[in-house]
Amino acid sequence: MARPVVIDESEGTRFPFLRGILTRSLQAAGIPFEQAYEIASTVRAEVAEVGELTTDELRARVLPRIESFGPDVLQRYLRPPVPASIGIRFSDGHESAFSRGRHRLTLVSCGLAPEDAADVAARIYDDLVGRGVDVISSTDLRHLTYKRLTTDLGGEAARQYLVWQEFQRSNRPLVVILGGGVGSGKSTIAAQIAHRLEIVRTQSTDMLREVMRVMVPQRLMPVLHTSTFKAWQALPATDRNGKHTTAALIDGYVMQAEHVAIACEAVIQRAMRERVSLILEGVHAHPGLMPDIEKETDAIFVRIVLAVLKKRKLQSRIRGRGKVEPDRRAKRYLKYFDGIWDLQRFMLEEADQVGVPIVANDDLDNTVHEVMGILMNRLAQEFQGTPEEVF
Repeated sequence: MARPVVIDESEGTRFPFLRGILTRSLQAAGIPFEQAYEIASTVRAEVAEVGELTTDELRARVLPRIESFGPDVLQRYLRPPVPASIGIRFSDGHESAFSRGRHRLTLVSCGLAPEDAADVAARIYDDLVGRGVDVISSTDLRHLTYKRLTTDLGGEAARQYLVWQEFQRSNRPLVVILGGGVGSGKSTIAAQIAHRLEIVRTQSTDMLREVMRVMVPQRLMPVLHTSTFKAWQALPATDRNGKHTTAALIDGYVMQAEHVAIACEAVIQRAMRERVSLILEGVHAHPGLMPDIEKETDAIFVRIVLAVLKKRKLQSRIRGRGKVEPDRRAKRYLKYFDGIWDLQRFMLEEADQVGVPIVANDDLDNTVHEVMGILMNRLAQEFQGTPEEVF
């Protein structure tokens, strides 16, 4: 179930409800951690079914639960003190202000859950304030973060942070190739991963196919001018009114994917020249796409295939797409559902044969967490430095 969204109307911002953030706010008001955590957990359970609520509505749910702590606590909760300013001094001499929000995003980038990241960032800030630190070097902040993660979340979380820091210093691009059939959630997961890793360049293979369609007439490349699951109908000597065979379905898909691979390779090559990371997602991003390109660059490639393993759930996803995006014409997809299902099965078999990870996309948060884990494990194969070497 998706986490409810908190709307700050005064700032015009939207942010997922995070139990860790509320816990820290209650602690800052003077409530002991155990009780603050219990209150935050109760509020989270209460708003679990709420799609979104304003900050005022959230306060209205919290206030009755903290009245017993007295007026001073209420006052501090409603009007928290202005946070202390802490500077970060970098190796080149420039300084910037420490931001808990920014530090939280850094921790999310290395695979931590947003709630854990927010809690760790807040604890680091409290530690610095408690010790009266006005300025901290970026190296010392990284060491402090590593130790805090080790203490609070364990060695694996600390290792992920170390790996991510080493990767960022390496200047090596990351290329994520995210494949899957119709309705598997590729675009949604790609957007989530791009946000967490702060990757600004994402590319849909469907968009590349659209560009190619404009440039290449249908009479020259008919297989390009139809849907992937109907590409077999454009093959020579095909009975367009007949039912597809699995072999014809796969042949049509592979031929179309090979055409689109030309544009995919150009996009990847451009990203490599500019030394920027990239997420390439789409039905054409099958596991065997461009097998030699990884040998031509020092970029780190990660291939993942998403899947919906239950027919009814996939049909429901496709119907939902039709409601949200009418142009996708869900009825047409459902008409060819058998082909869509068979095509997904082929992609999964191919992924299994070549060892590409398959992620069942049943729940958004769980899927993002699993994909992030795959990415961090892949980076860990390349980066194994010690804190002294990395920081």
